[in-house]
Amino acid sequence: MQRLFRAAAYLAVMTLAGQALAQSTGDDPQGKASVGVTAGSLGVGPEIGYRFDQHVGVRANGGFLGLDHGFSSGGIDYEGRAGLSSVGAIVDLYPFGGGVRISAGARYNGTDGNVRATPNGPTRIGSLVFTPAQIGTITGRADLREFAPQLTLGYGGKLRKGLAFTVEAGALFQGAVRIRDFTSNGTLATDPTVAGATYRDELAKQRQKLQDSANDYQVYPILQVGLKYRF
Repeated sequence: MQRLFRAAAYLAVMTLAGQALAQSTGDDPQGKASVGVTAGSLGVGPEIGYRFDQHVGVRANGGFLGLDHGFSSGGIDYEGRAGLSSVGAIVDLYPFGGGVRISAGARYNGTDGNVRATPNGPTRIGSLVFTPAQIGTITGRADLREFAPQLTLGYGGKLRKGLAFTVEAGALFQGAVRIRDFTSNGTLATDPTVAGATYRDELAKQRQKLQDSANDYQVYPILQVGLKYRF
């Protein structure tokens, strides 16, 4: 994630420098509505926009992508899948009247995910070791709060007709991922004995470890590039 932030900062600096050199060429006042596609850390999706004048514009876009990722936590190997899904409404300010823009908006965040682990040998959960039959398959669900503000800096192309390249970098303030429905289907999942109760306590602790790790990441980096055509 640190590498992504550094890349985003680098792109933002290069964009500002390039636009500052190009300001003297002037802008064509035509070509206000635009359609295009963006791709990056928010996923891939369509974008529409309208630029009212040299300094103010609005956009709406969506991002969709499925990702698979394996990770370990508490000595257990998990398979995770995330479904990126969000739509946003953004206001763009062009302080120099060219292509450099400062953008603020909000996204409806339908991103969610799930995790799964099926141990194939004795597995330690907390301070105890359980057999594969006792554990079965561990499953969990993860989601995010539905609405999140975003702030980016980027380049949106000059106010003229034709094809334009866009880039923006910033942050989505979505809060921590919430780990929910952390359960298993092994023999101890519903066992009423002390052994079953102990296992469920240890499983709850495992869920909390995952949540504690997720709590460290409450800001999601935005790095998007795109192509658009302005009419």
